[in-house]
Amino acid sequence: MQMKLLKPLLVLGLSAILSTQPAFSRQPAPTRQPGHDAGGLPEKMNLDDCIRLALKQNPQILEAIQQIKLTQGQIITVRAQALPHIGIGSNYNQVQPDMVGTLQFQEKTWQISFQASQLVYSGGQVDAAMKVAKLANSNSLFSLRETVNQVISTVRQQYYDVLLDRSLVEVQQESVGLLESQLKDQKSRYEAGTVPQFNVLQAEVALSNQIPVLIRARNTYQIAQLNIAKTLGVPYNIWHPGKSIINAVGELVYNERAVNKDEEVAFAKEHRPTLKIQRQNIQIQNQSIRVAQAGYLPQISVNTGWSFHNSSSSRQLDDTVDGWFFGATGNWAIFDGLATYGNVKQARAQLATAKVSYNDTLLEVELEVQQALDNLDQAKETLLSQTKNVEEALEALRLSQERLNAGAGTQLDVLNSQVQLTQARTNKLQALRDYNVALADLDRVTGADTVYTNSFVDPETKKNIPIQDKHTLATPDKK
Repeated sequence: MQMKLLKPLLVLGLSAILSTQPAFSRQPAPTRQPGHDAGGLPEKMNLDDCIRLALKQNPQILEAIQQIKLTQGQIITVRAQALPHIGIGSNYNQVQPDMVGTLQFQEKTWQISFQASQLVYSGGQVDAAMKVAKLANSNSLFSLRETVNQVISTVRQQYYDVLLDRSLVEVQQESVGLLESQLKDQKSRYEAGTVPQFNVLQAEVALSNQIPVLIRARNTYQIAQLNIAKTLGVPYNIWHPGKSIINAVGELVYNERAVNKDEEVAFAKEHRPTLKIQRQNIQIQNQSIRVAQAGYLPQISVNTGWSFHNSSSSRQLDDTVDGWFFGATGNWAIFDGLATYGNVKQARAQLATAKVSYNDTLLEVELEVQQALDNLDQAKETLLSQTKNVEEALEALRLSQERLNAGAGTQLDVLNSQVQLTQARTNKLQALRDYNVALADLDRVTGADTVYTNSFVDPETKKNIPIQDKHTLATPDKK
């Protein structure tokens, strides 16, 4: 199996590691480049920019890449049991001279031998262990896919949070501006003697109550930027301490997607990496049973080589003899105290557990897809209702202002209309964010965020035929 993202991720991960500065070293501050902010980042980043940066330096993805290397090393370790082992051995011994005459052996002895050994039969243990190692390596690839999908979904959600919080700041600023205009208007009317001072005080209180909301909105917007910066692996901003250097651009937009619940559930069952991991865990436990059953069978190995040592008939160290040797060793535990039986029983229980875990994960995936679809429907219905509500709130504010100007309305009507308009705009923006987040979550739970290439060998042409998963990276419209 090949993955389009794996090779670039490995390269990017290694480059990120190699470029890391030693801990606690003091480095000169980097130079700000035109069009880029701290750390060489673009001054403005859209969703695709954020996702590419996350794929390059998100810690979870880098850890998943290292896990692949770990399982590749395990394959090499297991394969080594089936390959010949070649080595050089040597020894030198010397005893007290008084012991030579009594025990009839040489005072000094030495030996150098070149030896090769080969495991001939292991009862299928090495073959099964090799399959387990390969399946574990394949699982690490699927784990990387799951991690990539999760990180992409997180980046998208945090990106939409940034856009939402920025828009909410604009809404609150506009609300404060309207209240300031209302206060100015009431002051002018009070000075002209057409309204009582109560109207001015009421406008001042409404403005004062709205300012803390604006302050909280700005703080929430800043925290949202810091959150996405952490996911992207962006360090502390040395130019503006406490401020994020991620300037996400774009607007929350509504791009309706037609979905079919049955198709989405079926697609998730086929393409969700976590299910593929669970299915392969069942295969791993099947092979683990074979590994355990190998304890019932003998193990045989052979060795051969060439040996050099000093002659036993002479006390001179340079009087040598040499020659080849060959041997075979075997081991068969007729009775091992039921240790092998216990190992097989444990392996069978682990296989049953893996099957139960797969069924549970399958139900979990079905539930996640259905929840994501329900959240998508809820956000869509809310968005449509609040779009109409904003239009009505704008009209209500216009009419209340006209009634006040004509002397037929009250200032309280205008203030209430402004509050309702602010709430309607907030609800619409929240629904836009929820809809886009629901789409991102649906792509995650169905495993449809990215494109991977698998392959199989055509039995006629003997060539690898690529197969692509259906979905490409989906992003919203950007400015």
